[in-house]
Amino acid sequence: MRMLAIVVVLACGIAPAGAQTAEDLVARNVEAKGGLERIKAINTLRMRGKLVQGRFTAQVGQELKRPGMIRTTFTVQGMTAVQAYDGQTGWQISPFQGRKDPELVGDDDLRDLVEDADIDGPLVDYREKEHAVEYLGHDTVDGDDAYRLKCTLKNGDIVYYYLDPDTFLEIRTERQQFIRGAMRERQTDLGSYKPVAGVMYPFSTESGPKNNPSVRSKVSIEAIEANVPLEDSLFRMPAAPPTPKPPSPPPVKGS
Repeated sequence: MRMLAIVVVLACGIAPAGAQTAEDLVARNVEAKGGLERIKAINTLRMRGKLVQGRFTAQVGQELKRPGMIRTTFTVQGMTAVQAYDGQTGWQISPFQGRKDPELVGDDDLRDLVEDADIDGPLVDYREKEHAVEYLGHDTVDGDDAYRLKCTLKNGDIVYYYLDPDTFLEIRTERQQFIRGAMRERQTDLGSYKPVAGVMYPFSTESGPKNNPSVRSKVSIEAIEANVPLEDSLFRMPAAPPTPKPPSPPPVKGS
């Protein structure tokens, strides 16, 4: 009986064949996207698409460049808002708020820009980036099965990844950010994957607050270009135009 008990205990401690681990799932995700070599071969990306939220539409664009540079644009009726990060400084132009000169972004927007500037995403080389990844088991996305990963970023933010069990590509992410003692949650659904330079990218996203689907926006990507020439100056904060000098007073006439 004692031997039987030992065998049962040992059997319970052995992972079943095909059991998943966080490392396995990250490796499968990277391979599903095209493999590490192809991912690393992409040094720049340029995207453009259309954003729809209810009746509101806008043209959106994004450029990324290694290491850690990003520029996003948002155009409505000929006016374009810009947010960018050059690896050190985050800045913006906000014409819809009446501010047409470049200015520094706040801490919250800077945090988003720094995270989004990772051209590979948090899962690639996550250990080197000092992120931590855990496998949380199976979950569902709109009734379909998915693998769920928890990625805790170096800065403390958390991204939950839901991977399709057939393709191992992300079909949903949930981001939790802890800002001034409050938690902000954002959900993004991803689909319509297509290869660009041998790497799979989603051409359709729907994102917004996790608990308020009515204000989520849909983005349909029209084109993604890889390894296009992008100068570093595109991401740098431009100098504000000089303040016009007041007109000189008219000369005093002699008496």
